[in-house]
Amino acid sequence: MLDKILVLDVLDEALKTGGEFAEVFFEDKITNSLLMGNHKIESSAFDITCGVGIRVTKGFFYAYVSTNDLTRDGLLKAAHKAAQAIKSEKRNVQINFVEEKFKTVHPVLLNPLDVSKQEKKEYLSVLSQKAYAKSDKIKRIEASVLDKTQKVLIANSEGLWVEDKRTYTALSLSATVDNGQEVYEDFSRKGAMKGFEQVKNIDLEAFAEEVVSGAVEQFSAVNCPAGKMPVVISNNGGVLFHEACGHSLEATSVAIGASVFAGKKGQKIASDKVTLVDDGTIPSAWGSLNVDDEGVKTRRNTLIKDGELVGYLVDRFNGQRMNEQPTGSSRRQDYTFAPTSRMNNTYVLSGTSDPQEIVASVKKGLYITKFGGGSVQPATGDFNFTVYKAYVIENGKVGKPVKGAKLIGNSADVLMNIDMVGNDEKVSGTGMCGSASGSVPVCHGMPTLHISSITVGGQK
Repeated sequence: MLDKILVLDVLDEALKTGGEFAEVFFEDKITNSLLMGNHKIESSAFDITCGVGIRVTKGFFYAYVSTNDLTRDGLLKAAHKAAQAIKSEKRNVQINFVEEKFKTVHPVLLNPLDVSKQEKKEYLSVLSQKAYAKSDKIKRIEASVLDKTQKVLIANSEGLWVEDKRTYTALSLSATVDNGQEVYEDFSRKGAMKGFEQVKNIDLEAFAEEVVSGAVEQFSAVNCPAGKMPVVISNNGGVLFHEACGHSLEATSVAIGASVFAGKKGQKIASDKVTLVDDGTIPSAWGSLNVDDEGVKTRRNTLIKDGELVGYLVDRFNGQRMNEQPTGSSRRQDYTFAPTSRMNNTYVLSGTSDPQEIVASVKKGLYITKFGGGSVQPATGDFNFTVYKAYVIENGKVGKPVKGAKLIGNSADVLMNIDMVGNDEKVSGTGMCGSASGSVPVCHGMPTLHISSITVGGQK
């Protein structure tokens, strides 16, 4: 980490031209990855990222400069460059650091840096062999393991000094199958804010079965019907809320009025059966943190309660424009990005309906268990999602798998059309979310739920 006297000098240099607030973000990160394809290691990477980001703010303006020159001269030069974007009268600021202490709820039992490349390779080999044994239609299996250890220091001109260490480990598997006429693929990642014990605790047989069977099943899929219809989404479909309304509740877009939900706090924006939270404190969850990237302790934020919009995800800078306090939701990919409000673990709370009863209530519709890629416009709430796994529902029973399905709609409309929420809430998604401050780990979740009507795009 950096010396406190040096950090004081850097902050002082950053404030020389009249900035109201200055911040130093130091990062020292080691990333390991290993990819096995067709029984052999195809890529191996070891990456060290080390640098500092310096931010200076004044009112609704900020300047951000990053550098990997960690010498005194290099850091002061970066701070000077950031300061030049602020043209005002210098204020004398007395900075007295108070170090924030906390107890981590994300223990690491086996440091991935202590696990040899050979041992990691053996896990990938076993997983690959199990996957290949599942079907004679397999064209290619890819298995990969990733671990990342990140040390951060956040210090600012208000006297904050906080240090943290974050460890992530994930095992991924993809299966490509081919029957000579068609090719299908399925993919899954199982990650956590843990050490290599995360990999050791995964049931490799079940993991292989999950992914391969998902790909093979597509051969028996029929073309998805199109039109407006009721849709049931299983408790694996939480990414819908992450994309369809989560981004529109981030201060990044709300603060400048570029969100469909801007200015609607206290208003009903969803069915009274919907309560949505974002929780950065879940022990060892992929999207959790002890403190966010502005040094604010994470917390459980309720965004929608019984259909009413009650909160946003707020970072320090955008919170000034909104006149709201930070919610522990400021994140960045690494030191080269300025932080902004982002999701952590976003999920809908359980309702009272039995999942089987939800399905049984649908005469004709669609049952979705997995989404693919999608896009949303926060300013309007319009979204378009590719459906990766879905099945027709006929007379209350789940039938044949379908292919080519898409969900097309508007966040506000969909939230209002949720009329049944199951009692089987699950937080399980292990994703990477890209936005203004880069790509960050996130989780998502939900119970089974019923949308009374939504447009489904099909395939001819």
